[in-house]
Amino acid sequence: MSKSKHGVVWEDREVLFDLPFSYLKLRCGEKIFDRIEPIEDTKGNSGTKGRMVITNLRIIWHSLSSPRINLSIGLSCVLSTSTKVVNSGLRGTTQALYVLAGFKTNRYEFIFTNLAPNCIRHYTSVVDVHKAYGASRLYRDLKLRGAIVRNKQLHILPLEKICLNEHSVWNLSSDSGNLGILIVTNVRVVWYAEINEAFNVSMPYITIESISIRDSKFGEALVFVIRPTSGGYVLGFRADPRERLKPLLAELQTLHQAYTDKPIFGVEINWNKETSKPTTDDIEELEEIGEPRGEMGPNLYLASQMAQQKNDEIIQPVYNSYLGLAIEPIKEGFTLKSLFEVQTAG
Repeated sequence: MSKSKHGVVWEDREVLFDLPFSYLKLRCGEKIFDRIEPIEDTKGNSGTKGRMVITNLRIIWHSLSSPRINLSIGLSCVLSTSTKVVNSGLRGTTQALYVLAGFKTNRYEFIFTNLAPNCIRHYTSVVDVHKAYGASRLYRDLKLRGAIVRNKQLHILPLEKICLNEHSVWNLSSDSGNLGILIVTNVRVVWYAEINEAFNVSMPYITIESISIRDSKFGEALVFVIRPTSGGYVLGFRADPRERLKPLLAELQTLHQAYTDKPIFGVEINWNKETSKPTTDDIEELEEIGEPRGEMGPNLYLASQMAQQKNDEIIQPVYNSYLGLAIEPIKEGFTLKSLFEVQTAG
């Protein structure tokens, strides 16, 4: 499995398990809306404490003790969310978040339980982000004959800016062609017919594989090749006079590349001011999910030790013959040798 962080966006369109750590890091344009722990993946990993990370593209869950155990649920794959009474391995009978997802021909059921008493933030966060994702599909999905133009005015999306407005552009989808207007913005290319604005197409840059000039039966044409995941269309346009084509192509390719370098996915959330949500300003990467050295990294081990000390118990040092020193007792399941290997592996 090989996925590029600069190629086709897959994070919102796939359901994957036990991913390599590089695939869990945020791609350009992906941002975190909420990060919650401890969360149990009750159906798949009952009894295991984990962390849920909700981004503008997907829901990530990974085990705190072994981050190699993880899952990534693309928001486009989420079919429904609800609450469900379940038997948690860590909380007993409780109400949990139920997520039904579909990918290819498979259906998946996920159950997430917030282990913090009386906390339902994992439910409200997932529902709010999924709703925002569904309301912003015009940023990411190709649309044919949509209600996107009214009285020859494009309905501008919240993060959208018009860059070019080109008249006398022919759509070559019929034998005679259709005269219309091409509107180029920072997130998509829109064309609509002058005599019937309901005859239109909206092509987000994220759906466009390439833009070029090719020969056609109408002469040289501006050709948009749409990615197979968005329909695999090949759409041709002719501009009058013909000399406009090359400058227009250069502008389109520049804007397409600018979007690819810094994509705008359109998913925005305005949390209720009374609700405490972690901001994303101080989170550049999912560093906590970075590849651990050994099955459990040193940060996770130290966090476990600190959790043991929260009971205000005085932990007595013990003599360690390997070091010839008195040290804090080593947590069960670890050896001094394994911890030295963790620290020196970097």
